[in-house]
Amino acid sequence: MRERLSSFLVIMICAEWFLAPVYGAENKVMLMLGGEFCDAYLDEVEEAVKKVVGVKAVDLKSMKGHAVVTVDASKAKPEQIVHAVNQVKGQRWHCTAQIMK
Repeated sequence: MRERLSSFLVIMICAEWFLAPVYGAENKVMLMLGGEFCDAYLDEVEEAVKKVVGVKAVDLKSMKGHAVVTVDASKAKPEQIVHAVNQVKGQRWHCTAQIMK
């Protein structure tokens, strides 16, 4: 009985160790923002980014002209966030994003 319990615990610990980086892992994605008058429409940028499934937080204040986005790596890819920002536009203004590496 004791051996079974020990084996079970070892299996559970190994499973948690292997699966933790895959499921629920948070990443920070830094984007450089650009586009004509984009800095005047950061609320729209934040709203668009937050609609991407897996985005947990958006920081537009730490670095001027940049967005730091916290994502669930298993649900959102940086390219999806870039696409969301690139769709933010209006009459005579638009926003663009590039992934910073």
